[in-house]
Amino acid sequence: MAVARRKLLQSRQVGSLLLFLCVSLGGAATIRYSVAEEMESGSFVANVAKDLGLEVGKLAARGARLVSEGNKLHFRLHRKTGDLFVKEKLDRESLCGKADPCVLHFEIVLVEPLQSFRAEVRVFDINDNAPIFPNKEPLLKIPESTPLGSRFPLQSAQDLDVGLNGLQNYTLSANTYFHLHTRFRSHGPKYAELVLDKPLDREVQPEVNLTITAVDGGSPPKSGTAHIRVEVLDVNDHVPQFSRLVYRAQVPEGSANGSLVATVTATDLDEGSNKEIIYSLAQNPEAILQTFHIDSETGEIRLRGPLDFEAIETYDLDIQATDGGGLSAHSKVLVEVVDVNDNPPDVMVSSVSSPFPEDAPLETVVALFSIRDRDIRVGGKITCFLREDLPFAVKPTFRNSYSLVTDRGLDREEVSGYNITLVAMDTGPPNLSTETVIEVLLSDINDNPPVFQEDSYILTVQENNSPAVFIGKVHAEDLDLGENAQVTYSLLPPKSGDLSVFAYISINSDNGKLYALRTMDYEAIQDFQFVIKATDGGFPSLSSQVTVRVVVLDDNDNCPMILYPLQNGTLPCNDLVPRSAEAGYLVTKIVAVDGDSGQNSWLSYHLLKATDSGLFSVQQQNGEIRTLRQISERDPMVQKLIILVHDHGQPALSTTASLNILLVDGFSEPYLQFQYPSKHPTRVNPSTKYLVISLAVLSFLFLLSVTVIFIIHIYQKIKYREKITIQEHFYDDCNFPNHLLQGANGSLSQPCHYEMCSATGTGTSEFRFLKRFMPNFPFPQGTGEVKTEAGSSLPPDSDRNRSQGPECHARVANDYM
Repeated sequence: MAVARRKLLQSRQVGSLLLFLCVSLGGAATIRYSVAEEMESGSFVANVAKDLGLEVGKLAARGARLVSEGNKLHFRLHRKTGDLFVKEKLDRESLCGKADPCVLHFEIVLVEPLQSFRAEVRVFDINDNAPIFPNKEPLLKIPESTPLGSRFPLQSAQDLDVGLNGLQNYTLSANTYFHLHTRFRSHGPKYAELVLDKPLDREVQPEVNLTITAVDGGSPPKSGTAHIRVEVLDVNDHVPQFSRLVYRAQVPEGSANGSLVATVTATDLDEGSNKEIIYSLAQNPEAILQTFHIDSETGEIRLRGPLDFEAIETYDLDIQATDGGGLSAHSKVLVEVVDVNDNPPDVMVSSVSSPFPEDAPLETVVALFSIRDRDIRVGGKITCFLREDLPFAVKPTFRNSYSLVTDRGLDREEVSGYNITLVAMDTGPPNLSTETVIEVLLSDINDNPPVFQEDSYILTVQENNSPAVFIGKVHAEDLDLGENAQVTYSLLPPKSGDLSVFAYISINSDNGKLYALRTMDYEAIQDFQFVIKATDGGFPSLSSQVTVRVVVLDDNDNCPMILYPLQNGTLPCNDLVPRSAEAGYLVTKIVAVDGDSGQNSWLSYHLLKATDSGLFSVQQQNGEIRTLRQISERDPMVQKLIILVHDHGQPALSTTASLNILLVDGFSEPYLQFQYPSKHPTRVNPSTKYLVISLAVLSFLFLLSVTVIFIIHIYQKIKYREKITIQEHFYDDCNFPNHLLQGANGSLSQPCHYEMCSATGTGTSEFRFLKRFMPNFPFPQGTGEVKTEAGSSLPPDSDRNRSQGPECHARVANDYM
């Protein structure tokens, strides 16, 4: 039984020789194998352990695995025995197309220690495809006057096999008119030409049927046939002639569809319809018809599909020019695809060690990877480097294979992990590159204190808040891991003399949320600050501090306060208004303030109630009370006004002010506004006219007396001035020397009389200094007067008189006047 099994095993080994199995070791540690296509899944290829010089079982112990350079792995490895098997049936035509040889590359990666071996398997072709004609029944139209020896190219047969198994020869069925001549293309399959041996005669035989057979070189050979129908045309003397027998063109790969490749031209000496030429791509493979298109009228050849130098480098186009009589001529266009650098290098990572110990020594291998570039001719040399300055370096191992090793010491506290960007770049032009990111994580110790997100915090809280209200949050982060990154928050005690922060603020030690413990009052404190400490959970623990400033926002909790007129509840405030006042006369001004700030302190004034609402108005912005119309005799003497003052807070608060206005006659002229002359003549009572004249005479006599007295006084003063000291000068402009003031309170050292003149709408004024010389001179009640320290008083509307008068002079008289 054992002998029979040994013979069966030997017969299988002999069968494997029929599959062209061969193993070769050499050349930069690359293992090469060969296998025939169409091998079933599970077919034995070779023993990898033996070829690597490893003992049986070492592959499993070192975690051996296969890494393909492509997207798919076609083999599988038995780790225990080291045998390499076919994973699925191999089809050389689908794997490599027309490329020969067909080589599949992969790597054998071992770990512990990390090691990689390159391997390749060559797939040999077998004769499993027969030649096929794309057009099973081609039609040839040949004129009966075609000279002997004329050649007519036929469509090439397509055979997916390569080498001896590919297309080898053509045969033609027996006939008396044609024989077959096989020709070779510079790039592409063989093609056949029909050669005319006997003149054609349409009247004798209008159609000739032929059978062409394409045969490959396999064993046994395979073949394919096509039926050619030759239609004999009537006489057409001249055949189109191309300007060239062979056209050549170069087109860069990646050119856009519609790009011009070449232009062919042909001429025909015939006339009429026989001179009209139609161009076509006749007898060309399907790949050419899908890639190129020719304009039937102009002969322009343009792209209709993409060009890829890596797939096809050269195209051989057969151009046919046919005139209106059916005569045709042929020419060739050789299109050379120019390789451009349009494929970036491919980076294939075989293995990565992550997480990686931060205390690993220098030159320790972190990852293994390889690089491949499809643009071999124009891509040039491939360079590999790291985009950023990282503690790693790229070290080449063997051809197109590299290892990533440590270049400097690692520190997880500085960088917890690395995203290493590998850049593979060719030399172009243009330079194309590929970036591949390898993530390497490191391991931790407690050497990072908590760090607050901001250098300082500014929080806001509305006054009159409820206790324990949330006002904000602080946050600190620790770069460590685990318990080393757990942060707790606490308030630091204030410095001596500062506000006790513990009475106002509380903090959640886990999340850093801050709460106000008591109600805030903006009028008492506008802001305060304190320090928060963040401590991690490491050993020893680390901490950091941050300053927090709390700003109290104002709330509308203060009603407006009336400063003028005084609202003491006992003595009413009266203002006098002459009955001769015109509309717009300024009566007085309401002055109020608000203890709040911002919009809450903006005040508005409104007339809430009045004896006659149509007589007075209140300016909403400044509180000025003015007359709306001229006062009549029918208006009551006492006018009571109630003014509403409210702020702009939400909600708004308000206060009322009461004011009594007395309408009087014979009011002193300085209190009257300037009366413009009437535009309309008024009738004057004769008695009034006499009264006015009398008053004018009396005023003239009065002024004359005053002038004489004043001149006498001035004369006496000039005479006496020589006897007094320099301290007793007469000051006309009230610019007092410094020695007249006592200390820093700004009071006068001796009594001085301030005599003020104010101009109103009448354009006249009163000389107040006459009071000194005429003590019994009657002055109107309520006139503006400024007294000295012995009895100082300031009228309520003194500011108004100063603002309305066009000029105000101050005179000072000393005790000698």
